[in-house]
Amino acid sequence: MENKEFIFGVATASYQIEGAAYEDGRTPSIWDTFAAKPGKTHNGDLPTIACDSYHRYMEDVKLLKELGVDSYRFSIAWPRIQPNGVGEANPEGIAYYNKLIDALIENGITPFVTLYHWDLPLDLQICHDGWLNRSIVDKFVEYAKICFDNFGDRVKHWITFNEPWCVSLLGYGTGSHAPGRKSDIEAYQAAHNLLLSHAYSVKLFREN
Repeated sequence: MENKEFIFGVATASYQIEGAAYEDGRTPSIWDTFAAKPGKTHNGDLPTIACDSYHRYMEDVKLLKELGVDSYRFSIAWPRIQPNGVGEANPEGIAYYNKLIDALIENGITPFVTLYHWDLPLDLQICHDGWLNRSIVDKFVEYAKICFDNFGDRVKHWITFNEPWCVSLLGYGTGSHAPGRKSDIEAYQAAHNLLLSHAYSVKLFREN
């Protein structure tokens, strides 16, 4: 018997598949610099091309349709939307995700969007200590609002953070993930600000 509550889907992360790391206004994320350090990635692989989904997204959508999935969960690259993590949206970044979302819907695939899958704009880490600074909460909510405003007419399923445990503990505790900091305290500071960012962006979504 068909289960109409079950959704069969697949998922990706922007940093892992998009490529086009320095095209159309996208600036480096913390993972771009972290991955460039010797020994941090398998074979020293970099995201410059990756799966080239930025240029080949229509091929990817075709493969998804052939696979017969109901949904596709992808993440938006914050540095592609706000190259410095603040300010006006990058129109080329907005255009790319609009094209991807439209292509999915045209092929009967429901988009599920993750706002943050680890690729923090590098400027926010260098100039503001990233997730350690309380100001990151307002910056994330501003970024979320840009995404809600530009894509929310078609996207009805949102995920705020992918694995915040990895962002906080591995990024700021053990240092095994970007930005590679090691501390007994910073992981908890980062986790606190991640939770606040989640709460305030969900509040914004529900109110609007």
